[in-house]
Amino acid sequence: MAPKYKLIYFNLRGLGEPIRFLFLYGGIAFEDNRIEYSDWPKVKHSYPFPQLPILEVDGKPFPQGASIARYVAKQVGLTGKDDFEAMDIDSIVDTIVDLRIALKDFYCESDESVKQKKKDIAMKETVPSMLSKLDARVKENGGYFVGGKLTWADVYFSAYHANINQFAGENVIGKYPQLKALVDKVEAIPAIKAWVEKRPVTDF
Repeated sequence: MAPKYKLIYFNLRGLGEPIRFLFLYGGIAFEDNRIEYSDWPKVKHSYPFPQLPILEVDGKPFPQGASIARYVAKQVGLTGKDDFEAMDIDSIVDTIVDLRIALKDFYCESDESVKQKKKDIAMKETVPSMLSKLDARVKENGGYFVGGKLTWADVYFSAYHANINQFAGENVIGKYPQLKALVDKVEAIPAIKAWVEKRPVTDF
């Protein structure tokens, strides 16, 4: 009997969206359980760590978004043909996580003067450097990040690209044609396309 999956995350795309995309790609049923921020303080200490996302597998909770995404990717055959390829894929995902952190660091900063300084550094140095290197990787690998084929790194990036644009305050991904083409390919996968067209409208 297949495991019963319950994804617990805020009512956002955020770190939950790559996991949702992977489940959808694989045609794996899951419960998309969304928690409002106002309810989170009342329930957070009932989980292994006071953070989301959480994936419950037959009722057992597991934290950490990238680890959950990697697990689902294994279930749907997107982790690579061997350990070397898996490491290569993981390195791309970790780079995407670093990019997210750099963007969110200024996006969530409450002090406007500090925020602008952080944004200037991120948008003039960190973000262009990372995105240009990721764009080059896609070009070198036949339209994908690793091995000339779809892996969970491609799905992870595509699921998160809208947040990257939102945090940047512009369509920054559109400046990188290889990355834009990759996102278009992933979002053209029928199950993912249908989800993007109907998913809840959220802040980010």
